[in-house]
Amino acid sequence: MAYNKPPQIAEVTVENGVKKAHNPLSSVLILGFLAGAFIALGFLLDIRVIANTPAEWGSMANFVGAAVFPVGLVLVLLAGGELLTGNMMAVPLARMARRITTGEMFKNLILITLANFAGALFVAYFFGHVVGLTASGPYLDKLVDMAGHKIDSTFLQSFISGIGCNWLVALAVWLSYGADNMSGKILGIWFPTMAFVAIGFQHVVANMFLIPAAIFEGHFTWAQYLGNFVPVWLGNLTGGAIFVAAAYWMTYLRKTDAAKTEAAGQGAYGTPELKKHA
Repeated sequence: MAYNKPPQIAEVTVENGVKKAHNPLSSVLILGFLAGAFIALGFLLDIRVIANTPAEWGSMANFVGAAVFPVGLVLVLLAGGELLTGNMMAVPLARMARRITTGEMFKNLILITLANFAGALFVAYFFGHVVGLTASGPYLDKLVDMAGHKIDSTFLQSFISGIGCNWLVALAVWLSYGADNMSGKILGIWFPTMAFVAIGFQHVVANMFLIPAAIFEGHFTWAQYLGNFVPVWLGNLTGGAIFVAAAYWMTYLRKTDAAKTEAAGQGAYGTPELKKHA
């Protein structure tokens, strides 16, 4: 099974970040909607699987739920989707490599946030509330319990939890870029994603499904959700942009980018001095 080594993954990630930032608006919105829905479906699967597990299972129930949740990210990366947490790593890396502008970076992150929210909300309302998959019984109890834990976290706790989450999720995306076949990509995606869910870190797009689904059933408020959304969004951005993108840019791309800049400055004359006197 062939794979890209870390310096090659860095180059691939930059190219993907550039493509993401330059996608047409219609593609950004459609793929963003799909990604939000895929992550929500993974979380819905998690709840449906573990809600009825016996209390004696203890943390094993969380492990089982974490083991099925990654189907959402697999669908995003293999079927096609634009997920905010992945873009929080790839698009900033493209900016660090000076391939896109700061404005293009933030425009992409804002549009993907809105599109992901629409997709997650669709699943929460129509599948969770209208169909009733999270509207009653143990499924509602599990939904409200999980949402309550997210909301009860302080701003600082939610922010730091968001860092931990996207450190792992961005690495799952990074590993998927390192594989050259579908089975390798799935393996690369699965384990870091499973780890963040089992640990209990907060994922801004997963919360776009979880907390609104509880709100639709009469629990919590949109103001409480906003109080969770802001620190988790910022934490996820920090985890993806700093702990993955910046770390690997400094390790694998900084010298390369500096050399390219120097070569561009020399132009066709070979040296800055020759160019000056030409």
